[in-house]
Amino acid sequence: MAAPERTSLAEIVDAGRELLETGGPAGLTMQAVARRVGVRAPSLYKRVRDREALLGLIAGATVDELSLRMAAADGTIAGIAHAYRAFAHERPEGFRLTMSTAADTESLARASVPILKAAEELVGPAEALEAARLVTAWVNGFVSMELAGAFRLGGDIERAFEFGLERLTVALTPQS
Repeated sequence: MAAPERTSLAEIVDAGRELLETGGPAGLTMQAVARRVGVRAPSLYKRVRDREALLGLIAGATVDELSLRMAAADGTIAGIAHAYRAFAHERPEGFRLTMSTAADTESLARASVPILKAAEELVGPAEALEAARLVTAWVNGFVSMELAGAFRLGGDIERAFEFGLERLTVALTPQS
């Protein structure tokens, strides 16, 4: 087994993120993380206080990745929403974790920057926060329902997502 000094916090967090995705929250144990990084479980406690602290670190890393993906989008509400949705489908357990109290306020604030900028482009600075919250709530709700398999009435889910984005964009675009 690797010496604890050779196991970085980043490796521990990465292992935790992968275990979360493959086994859900129940599969994320300190013992499983220790096995994944090649140390004994007690050695993890030299880097991470406990499982709750590990969840917080995983949530922060996940929010940071989501933030980078949204920042790399085209800067429009639709582009950011597509990046958000794609991320949620790639990392559904991490996505769910980011919506919990495990995510820290600073990471969430950084992740909000792209949507706030896009909203400001549409509605101006005075209403950017409200517009960003509207879009975020709709996209988060849509994606959460989609991941839960809640859309059971048939129809084209892609079309429904595009329809919602189009309607939101029209609603937020000032009429001349």
